[in-house]
Amino acid sequence: MCAIVGIYGNENAARLASLALFSMQHRGQEASGISSSANGKISTFKKRGLVSEVFKENTLSLLKGNMAIGHNRYSTAGGDTLDDTQPIFAKYKLGEIAIVHNGNLINKSEVRQELINDGAIFQSGLDSENLVHLIARSSKNKLRDRIKEALDKTIGAFCFIIQSRSKQFVIRDKYGIRPLSLGKIKSGGYVVASETCAFELVDAMFIRDIKPGEMLIFNNKQEEPESIQLFKEEYRPCAFEYVYFSRPDSVIDNKTVYETRENMGKTLALNDRNNNIKIDMVVPVPDSGVPAALGYANESGIPFKYGIIRNHYIGRTFIEPTQEMRSLKVKMKLSPMRSLIKGKSLLVIDDSIVRGTTSKRIVRMLKDAGAKEVHFRVASPEIKFPCYYGIDTPNKEELISFSMNKNEICSHIGADTLEYLSIDDLVSAIGVERNYALESFNGDYFIKNNG
Repeated sequence: MCAIVGIYGNENAARLASLALFSMQHRGQEASGISSSANGKISTFKKRGLVSEVFKENTLSLLKGNMAIGHNRYSTAGGDTLDDTQPIFAKYKLGEIAIVHNGNLINKSEVRQELINDGAIFQSGLDSENLVHLIARSSKNKLRDRIKEALDKTIGAFCFIIQSRSKQFVIRDKYGIRPLSLGKIKSGGYVVASETCAFELVDAMFIRDIKPGEMLIFNNKQEEPESIQLFKEEYRPCAFEYVYFSRPDSVIDNKTVYETRENMGKTLALNDRNNNIKIDMVVPVPDSGVPAALGYANESGIPFKYGIIRNHYIGRTFIEPTQEMRSLKVKMKLSPMRSLIKGKSLLVIDDSIVRGTTSKRIVRMLKDAGAKEVHFRVASPEIKFPCYYGIDTPNKEELISFSMNKNEICSHIGADTLEYLSIDDLVSAIGVERNYALESFNGDYFIKNNG
């Protein structure tokens, strides 16, 4: 997951980068960092915690220059120390370099071992550090050529922003799995960010999505970024961005995430037309279930009610690194509206069921609060397979749909009925014809590691 941002050509680059990271806090809550460049020197500040905790006025004042890159961390690789946070900074033959990365490199272990066998010394467990070593060890005379050579040895889903002392290089993998967009800042310069929701806060206009396999190069000799097509493959964006990761106001492939989630709810309602159940109200699991619940309510004519209240000072449970923390946060995060739901038959909509922890606690919480029935609807297909492209579901044993069928899951979470979207329903609800990355749902691991 993670959030990355690059600001180029604006004297308030670090400050704008922090604002962009703040707007993308939902993509990673473990740590945040920014590297800025000024007078031929890169300065980096990073720390564990939320953006608002990491970047204060005195910190940002030290990050000078008209270019900066930033990162919010959601760990799929690496450990739990400051060394395992980004940006990654290094000095090498051509000068200084800083890198931020969103995604997951599936051949990271093989490449790392080869580098270690050749004498490389690693400072972190991050797969992103592989790229630093590959760039540093290249014999090419230009950084752009070193980057190309390093990427030829890199397999996986990735968006990189690489900053030298005077340039920025932006790269999206050849399938375009993770999102990345380009905007023009009204006060001057450009912004590249994981989601378009970041553009609003930095007062930027959306230009376009970075193309799959494209490298953009920003430098002070050209007014517009140079574009180089490094790789060419079929575009396969991650469908889970629409389901859960992205903020509702972000735009992917010229389609708002909110609209697609609303369509998912409408489809669930259409699928329920022949189900002989009486529902008093549609209740979303806040916040990512809200658009789908509104879509369901509008399509079915059943009233939409906030039967569950969320404490917004508690972060997202799915991206917590341990089961213990996920369980605790569910309890702290959600509370039932007892007077509203007592004696009522509820249709509850959530974006997904991954491990089943949240769903089970929600159903129990609602029934303990007096709900007569709880019918659970999921605005995505069953997640049966681990994802190796940047989502932290590395073990199939963690996925409830891997070991249980729908009826067993319904019984396990305590719901009266349970229904999911089909894969075809999901693609139809997104409404843009693409061959999506759906490996979490169908096990199609189309990126092959032949290393």
